[in-house]
Amino acid sequence: MEDGKPVWAPHPADGFQLGMIVDIGADTLTIEPLNQKGKTFLAPISQVFPAEDDVNKHVDDNCCLMYLNEATLLNNVRVRYIKDHIYSYQGKSLGTMPPHVYAIADKAYRDMKVLMMSQSIIVSGESGAGKTENTKFVLRYLTTTYGSGQDIDERIVEANPLLEAFGNAKTVRNNNSSRFGKFVEIHFNEKNAVVGGFVSHYLLEKSRICMQSNEERNYHIFYRLCAGASEDIKKKLHLDSPDSFRHLKIGALKDPLLDDQGDFNRMCEAMKRIGLDDTEKLDLFRVVAGVLHLGNIDFEDTGCSSGGCVLKNQSGQCLEYCADLLGLDQDDLRVSLTTRIMLTTAGGAKGTVIKVPLKVEQANNARDALAKAVYSRLFDHVVTRVNQCFPFETSSNFIGVLDIAGFEYFEHNSFEQFCINYCNEKLQQFFNERILKEEQELYQREGLGVNEVRYVDNQDCIDIVEAKLVPRKSKLTIHRNLRDDEGFIIRHFAGAVCYETTRFVEKNNDALHMSLESLVCESKDKFVRELFENSNTTKDSKQKAGKLGFISVGNKFKGSSFIRCVKPNLKMVSHQFEGALILSQLQCSGMVSVLDLMQGGFPSRAPFHELYNMYKQFMPARLTRLNPRLFCKALFRALGLNDNDFKFGLTKVFFRPGKFAEFDQIMKSDPDHLAELLKKVNTWLVFSLWKKVQWCSLSVIKLRNKMRYRALACIKIQKTVRMWLCKKKHKPRIDGMVKVRNLKKHISRFNEVVNGLKEGKQEMAKQVQELAAAIDALSAKIKSTVMTWKEIDTEYQGLVKRSEQLLSSMQKKKQEEEESERLKHIEAEMEKEKKRREKEEQRRKQEEEERRLKAEMELKRKQDEEDRKKREEEEKVIQAELEVQMALEREEQAQRTTILEQERRDRELAMRIAQSEAELITEEGQIDAGLRRGPQVQATKAAAGVKKYDLSKWKYAELRDVINTSCDIELLAACREEFHRRLKVYHAWKSKNKKRNDDGSDQRAPKSVTDYAEQNPAPAMTAQHQEVAMNRQQRYFRIPFIRPADQYKDPQNKKKGWWYAHFDGPWIARQMELHPDKRPIVLVAGKDDMEMCELSLEETGLTRKRGAEILPRQFEEIWERCDGIQYLKKAIENKQARPTHATAMLQSLLK
Repeated sequence: MEDGKPVWAPHPADGFQLGMIVDIGADTLTIEPLNQKGKTFLAPISQVFPAEDDVNKHVDDNCCLMYLNEATLLNNVRVRYIKDHIYSYQGKSLGTMPPHVYAIADKAYRDMKVLMMSQSIIVSGESGAGKTENTKFVLRYLTTTYGSGQDIDERIVEANPLLEAFGNAKTVRNNNSSRFGKFVEIHFNEKNAVVGGFVSHYLLEKSRICMQSNEERNYHIFYRLCAGASEDIKKKLHLDSPDSFRHLKIGALKDPLLDDQGDFNRMCEAMKRIGLDDTEKLDLFRVVAGVLHLGNIDFEDTGCSSGGCVLKNQSGQCLEYCADLLGLDQDDLRVSLTTRIMLTTAGGAKGTVIKVPLKVEQANNARDALAKAVYSRLFDHVVTRVNQCFPFETSSNFIGVLDIAGFEYFEHNSFEQFCINYCNEKLQQFFNERILKEEQELYQREGLGVNEVRYVDNQDCIDIVEAKLVPRKSKLTIHRNLRDDEGFIIRHFAGAVCYETTRFVEKNNDALHMSLESLVCESKDKFVRELFENSNTTKDSKQKAGKLGFISVGNKFKGSSFIRCVKPNLKMVSHQFEGALILSQLQCSGMVSVLDLMQGGFPSRAPFHELYNMYKQFMPARLTRLNPRLFCKALFRALGLNDNDFKFGLTKVFFRPGKFAEFDQIMKSDPDHLAELLKKVNTWLVFSLWKKVQWCSLSVIKLRNKMRYRALACIKIQKTVRMWLCKKKHKPRIDGMVKVRNLKKHISRFNEVVNGLKEGKQEMAKQVQELAAAIDALSAKIKSTVMTWKEIDTEYQGLVKRSEQLLSSMQKKKQEEEESERLKHIEAEMEKEKKRREKEEQRRKQEEEERRLKAEMELKRKQDEEDRKKREEEEKVIQAELEVQMALEREEQAQRTTILEQERRDRELAMRIAQSEAELITEEGQIDAGLRRGPQVQATKAAAGVKKYDLSKWKYAELRDVINTSCDIELLAACREEFHRRLKVYHAWKSKNKKRNDDGSDQRAPKSVTDYAEQNPAPAMTAQHQEVAMNRQQRYFRIPFIRPADQYKDPQNKKKGWWYAHFDGPWIARQMELHPDKRPIVLVAGKDDMEMCELSLEETGLTRKRGAEILPRQFEEIWERCDGIQYLKKAIENKQARPTHATAMLQSLLK
């Protein structure tokens, strides 16, 4: 829909969201959001607006948008806010600078300078939208840029902190909310330089002095004085922490965004800069402290029948402090707070003075009224003192900046919000009349023909507030009285607000009774007495003066510029854009209506005579004789201005936004360029006269052409009638030909269906060709003969029926083929599913088999462990028996040695006795031989005789060849045992004589394996017995392996390696090492004996390590992945591999 272009649709949170139109209803559109594909919602047609192609594009002036509606207005504001361009124009007037408050201030200054008329800048918006801050920017720009060089401009800027301290307070939605309205006037002399200023204030929120909500605070000055004053001042003013004063502890005592002590120092610095000395500052602080102590005074009933009340005992100290600070007599203040004076009159003269005792509630109201009166007079004095710091003697014009409390609506709204919102209603009405109503009336008077723009008029809301009371005898008496538990709703321009009537009347009643007013007017303190010198007016006169004062402020709105401040969110945080809230502010503030007006409006205008007087000095005398209107017309035509950029009214010329500045820039260019423009003006005048002559000639030519046109029109009418008669005669044949041609086009699409068939394609193609030939025959027949409509329709319907039958048969055949294909596809899917299930079953069985093998391996490991333990026990028994036998043998040997020694001595004695030397020597030699042959020598010889093969003198190569080629099992086992024994001896020698800096990189097995072999030497069991016991079993193991050199590189063992071993019987056949960030190491027995583990399976202790043994499949997968097969194959081809189970399996696969 809508050519795939996005649109803006309403959204409850974002105001508008991008979407696409997917359906159109009676009065709604179905929208699919771009960020939520598949979801749709209904939106009224009147609330859906087109979006620009590039939604991230933004413009300085909202009137420059392609689509001028509230959705694109909100999106432009959003995009600029995200990119930190927080200012936007709503229709440029004479200014050409980028949007900024400085540009508005500069425009007001230039308007004042050119038009010689005072200007005003009205800053408005909701509470917390930034009105006060923008007011500061405007004042700072005007005083800094156009200051006179004196310090007056600095004083005007420095006055703001002082006014904010006494007139600003924290509210629910703004931490520095202005609770009064001020109109700051910057006055300029005849040279348009700043000479002074004046501040007008009104509508101070007096009720805040005595009561605030829980989340709000009183005026800043109270907290700043308690937090920042020196100890000497606090002692003089008897000040304590804010929570000790009734007027402060009602609301919030602290705010994290406010620095009371630092703000107090800045306020004192501002007082110093505007000329306040220490005495004046102390007077201000003294009155503020007096108001605080006044609020701590409490009352209680007297308990007597006469009524009335008295001060509580604990309030005596507060009364003393208050009277001392305000210069009042303590007893008089006590009496004035608890009683009031009533004068009786007799015959028009004053009579007796009567003191009427007050109830507790009345005394509280009198106390609060006094606090309000004292503080409001103090605020008046502060404003007056501020005005005195930048006086001026003469002023030609001024620029006024209005800063007023914005529209407020809280969870609880009372009398303060009622007054502020009423003031904002009047301001909005002025905006509507100034910008919308007067603008459209001007366009209508000047005859510009601009479309009327409708806007929301708030006159009815103002009438409700300003209307007179209903007469007493009305039936609505019961609804006229305000009750504390009720409320009422007023629908303002910014939305409906519910006001609570609780303490509504009390907050409106701030009049002092005669006793208190007389007391403060006669104060002993000069400063307090001066505050009340000019306050002896009646309530009616005050209301009248207030009304006149408000009208006088309104009358100061001369040439007006508006700054609309928009609050981005309710949380008062940066970079958070709440679309719905902002859209509501834009609508209620009239920005959408202004956008509609500026779309076809002309904000810049100038009377003809002013332009004539402004630029006639640049024109020659011949051109100045023209009347102002013709002069302007000739000037604009000569400059070549676009007709859409300006429009002539009855008395003025109107310009589009920013176009008058371009025109003025052209006119005030260099003289050479102006001379060229004058030539163009002369040329245009001559050209306009020549145009009139041409126009007359063209009128004559046009008349002649019109007569010729009418003659040709008569011929065309005749031709048309004749054609109609002919068409009526041959209409059946024409209609028949049209239907036959459409049928022929329909038949041509049958070929696509035929091409899609797989069987019977030729037969169907033949039928289609026959049908096409029949259609061609009917077409030729209609052309060649005169046929009636009935004959044509009969033959045509026959061909249609024939084509439908043919199409039905082809579709049926196509469906049959598709059904056959579908069945084949189903069969293929079933076959695939069957194979998948078979594979799944096979995988399941394999997993079960692996689990079974692992269980058997674990069982065998446990069995081997039990056998080892039994063998060790048996060996211990045998060893004990051998030790006993050896002990017996040693004892017998000792006895035999003693006997032999005795025999030897006897024989030596006999020899000395015997005389025959030769016989003795012979016998001695025989006997010595028998003596030397002990039992150990005999046992050694016997063991040597038991050993079948003596391999001690065999070479290393001879042992390896026998292992690789021999078929004698006993010889093969003995060679293997001797081979591995020599490897152990060699590696032990190598380890003993290793280099000092050797890092252990040649380690052949994990350290856990070698350590176990050293600590648990295997029992003396020959290799033959091992092989027979193991029956050449194939066992596979995997354990972690970290080389000693890598332990320092990776202390936490995050990158540990793995050591894989395949034992063929008791000896290792294949070995792998896998380390992170290194290539795998693959070794086979025979080729890599020197790098492989030389220990037997029993010596390694791997069979007793839980989880060390793995399945053959797991080993073979890693072996194949590390190219072990290719490595083993190459070793076999080079005759380097020792015959093992692995070599035998690989050779069988290769065969």
